[in-house]
Amino acid sequence: MGYREQYEKWLKSPVIDEETRVRLQNLNDEKEIENRFYRMLDFGTAGLRGIMGDGLYMINKYTVRYATQGLADVIAAEGDRAKAGGCCIAYDSRNHSQELAYEAVKVLAANGIACYIFDELRPTPELSFAVRYLGATAGINITASHNPKEYNGYKLYWSDGAQIAPELAAKISHRIAALDIFADVKVLPEGKSSPLIKVIGQEIDEAYLQKVLEQSLNKDLVRRAADDFSLVYTPFHGAGYRLVPECLHRLGFKNIITVPEQMEVDGDFPTVISPNPENKEGFTAAIELARRNKCDLIIGSDPDCDRLGVLIRDGDDFLCLTGNQIGVLLLNYIIRTRQEQGILPVNAAACKSIVSTPMADAVCAKYGVEMFSVLTGFKFIGEKIKEFTQTGSHEFIFGFEESNGYLTGSYARDKDAVLAAMLTAEMALWYKQQGLSLVQGLRDLFGEFGYYKETVLSFSMKGVDGLLKMQKLGHKLRRDLPSQLGGSKLVSVCDLLTGETLDVATGKIDSTDLPRADVLFYHLVDGSQIVFRPSGTEPKVKFYIMLKAATEQEARVCETAFIDAVCALVDSFE
Repeated sequence: MGYREQYEKWLKSPVIDEETRVRLQNLNDEKEIENRFYRMLDFGTAGLRGIMGDGLYMINKYTVRYATQGLADVIAAEGDRAKAGGCCIAYDSRNHSQELAYEAVKVLAANGIACYIFDELRPTPELSFAVRYLGATAGINITASHNPKEYNGYKLYWSDGAQIAPELAAKISHRIAALDIFADVKVLPEGKSSPLIKVIGQEIDEAYLQKVLEQSLNKDLVRRAADDFSLVYTPFHGAGYRLVPECLHRLGFKNIITVPEQMEVDGDFPTVISPNPENKEGFTAAIELARRNKCDLIIGSDPDCDRLGVLIRDGDDFLCLTGNQIGVLLLNYIIRTRQEQGILPVNAAACKSIVSTPMADAVCAKYGVEMFSVLTGFKFIGEKIKEFTQTGSHEFIFGFEESNGYLTGSYARDKDAVLAAMLTAEMALWYKQQGLSLVQGLRDLFGEFGYYKETVLSFSMKGVDGLLKMQKLGHKLRRDLPSQLGGSKLVSVCDLLTGETLDVATGKIDSTDLPRADVLFYHLVDGSQIVFRPSGTEPKVKFYIMLKAATEQEARVCETAFIDAVCALVDSFE
């Protein structure tokens, strides 16, 4: 069915409410109609994500109902036990998140599936925990993570607490495609209650916080030295506003200053350009508070509280750490502390995504910890935790992604900013007790392992034309291999779409052990890597630049050359 037919179908459907129908009738831009109706949003391992609005390629109550009916059918096919296990539903602070969460509940209940919905917004990792704690079959979180305010999304989890695997995503997607978006969707009538729906809250909070606090490595140090330490926290108007400060207080931190205007739950995110804790500009108010109160540390979580941003005092200024730098600092702290306390397992394992810093491998090698690199998406780290638990081959001690996601323990299977905030504060206090700042700690690591530097470049490609452009760019990068990038010679290319690695000089092709994915690695003669990957959650392509140099100055020069080379590649395509 073409986009025009879909558009007319929505206009004529008796299911569509009158306000939506009027807005659709007022659309007078043909390209806009095409962009909204040319297809359904992709249902992948991250579920759905898109701009909120009316249409098939948008996030709204009809597309959420549609996706939920597909999920309901898959759960029902598993039998009565799966239906009774039910689905746990959470939501974040975004506009319409609560409303969309209840739309999912209405579809699930209408299909005879038990529902557990939180009484207010909660962190994503708490949902991951709750799925396992309640023995639920599945979990849904209405969130678009750190994306701009126009976005919302539908994250789907399975009984292991991790986001759904590609095989299950394909199964649900296939079922959705077989349904009619209006005629085949069952919805609980407006105003009708159901005994299948249960509201959850404080009980889950308490059980979750207990598990997070169990991951602390220096409780006694915090209780003993917390008077001499202060920090600023901001939730960026999101779901961390309550549990992050609560967790820190329970561990023993006393001097916790929050950013008042950003503690307000608000889906418009009025005090920031984008609610992404990777970006320093969102921390302007926090930096002012930290300067005024002579604080040691600034931390901030994104709207669904699964990512953590960190700023550390560097003289009179505050340095915004990259996700990789936070990850390496935490990894080194966890391994070193465990070793000193005699609790580092002999089969200890850490995990990171394939686009995260190779510096983590060097840290693990020093301590004899095995590092596993997995595809981008924390669900793949979750799969490794599940594998280790089932086989007993390794004991998971830490996992991270360059996009500011961190986890220890196996209580959850998704990145957790509540946990990361606690461990980062504890680590900063530990360094302070050694007479060091986190800046000095990071520089010591660079001195020991070499200066690693990573940069991510994103290029937006929106709409129908954008998707085609993304595909064509990937094809060109695979077909027309550059001889060099940034002055460094290309030596090999690893293409996860084909599972092959090409030696450029000899033409020899070897297979790779990594799973298939739309990811392309350029390996350069100086040891640097440039990685191409279309985003799985936004209409953009990303290039990851990963390099190692002897000094910071040398790294900056190399970084500039590689950035120019990547921009030239994209410009030549356009």
